[in-house]
Amino acid sequence: MRSRRLITSLLGALLMCLYLTSCSETSDTWNPYYDWKARNEAWYEQIADSARTAIATARAQYGEAWEQHCDWRMYKTYMKSEEEQGPLADTVCVHILHRGQGTVSPCYSDTVRINFRGWTMATEYETDDGKLEKSQAVFTQTYYGSYDPSTAAPQVMAVSSTVEGYCTALQYMVEGDDWLVYLPCELAYKHESSSTIPAYSTLVFRLCVVGVYEAGSHVPDWK
Repeated sequence: MRSRRLITSLLGALLMCLYLTSCSETSDTWNPYYDWKARNEAWYEQIADSARTAIATARAQYGEAWEQHCDWRMYKTYMKSEEEQGPLADTVCVHILHRGQGTVSPCYSDTVRINFRGWTMATEYETDDGKLEKSQAVFTQTYYGSYDPSTAAPQVMAVSSTVEGYCTALQYMVEGDDWLVYLPCELAYKHESSSTIPAYSTLVFRLCVVGVYEAGSHVPDWK
């Protein structure tokens, strides 16, 4: 009988420890960036799989005209030849939201006027009441709320001033394009971190090109 009471007491203590541990995970020790590198790599693999599947389906159905019927693209970094074999981390994935009517894509030395918003991968963040809520953190933007060109404040930037993956995507865009661009960390900030972007982050940008200006040309004031 005594041994049974001892076992019951030990089980009770163990359950209490487990309860306190689970509570502390969402109040004192919760880390939204746990295993961040591996999770981001897996997320980018999923995005790339979606792109590959959509492109393969369009190619099979429409042949050389596949681009007219598919809203996904995969582009090798401008730093490497398209014919060069390499890992997935050398490629950006693009989901086209709207196709612009422009006819010229910017070169590396050109300038663009652009609206954008940048997010990190969705993860669970702790709310003020101790609950976990999944969301994507915004780390930069030129507009608030839903995208509205009439109220956004586009920025002028040199194509060459952007990170490698961002720079790559821009060189395929034309005025009026509205794209979601996914960058593996190797084409973004790699192992570096900042106050808003953890190291090894896969990034997603919404890029909306307002204007393209050749190197040396005048960039008109925005009104």
